[in-house]
Amino acid sequence: MCITLNKKIIVIILIIILLLSLVFALPSAFTSTPSYNYIVLIDAGHGGVDGGAVGRKTGKDENSLNLEYAFTLKEILERFNIKVIMTRTTLNGLYNPFSVNKKKDDMLKRKEIINNSKANLVISIHMNSHSLSSPKGSQVFYKEDDHVSKGLAECIQQIFVQTLPDARVAPSIGDYYILNCTDIPGVIIECGYLSNQQEEMLLLTESHRQLICYSIFIGVLRFLSV
Repeated sequence: MCITLNKKIIVIILIIILLLSLVFALPSAFTSTPSYNYIVLIDAGHGGVDGGAVGRKTGKDENSLNLEYAFTLKEILERFNIKVIMTRTTLNGLYNPFSVNKKKDDMLKRKEIINNSKANLVISIHMNSHSLSSPKGSQVFYKEDDHVSKGLAECIQQIFVQTLPDARVAPSIGDYYILNCTDIPGVIIECGYLSNQQEEMLLLTESHRQLICYSIFIGVLRFLSV
């Protein structure tokens, strides 16, 4: 019990230090203007019949975890006066229940929401999985030849490297529909591997969820302050 408490204290201290160091480096538009007009769209991946990856040990699916992380990130961004739009706010998918191809219907609805959102950035939250149990670590993906999205991905991945011991060193190009369906700069964030039992248990904790979401938040602010 004492070990768990100490870890939580360390995480909180780390977050505070990172936040303070970044806030002092930000331009006045982010620190003194409560009505700063900036919109981030958060996409919680999967939903409904598409549960996504499943935890190897607990059986918890990606659908619910993505939503939990999305809500946490939303709360953090809104505290900093950044407007947030979410593609989904429940465990349900975005498809018509009578649709023959629910996956396609769901993705087209996400595209519609994203392109009508007037968002400045898109962040899609996911959990990773692999046939082997050894891969682990957080990773950010961006669309090929999109230099703005690459810059955002690099900012977030750099913070991951500082705060998460198993994070990948650099972001990667990702050929994903959610990135290709829009011209709005965006990234897909794979928070960790549910196929790795050690990382799975970590991803289920509130402290780790807060650490990842604060890291994303700091990466976004670093990107905006460049």
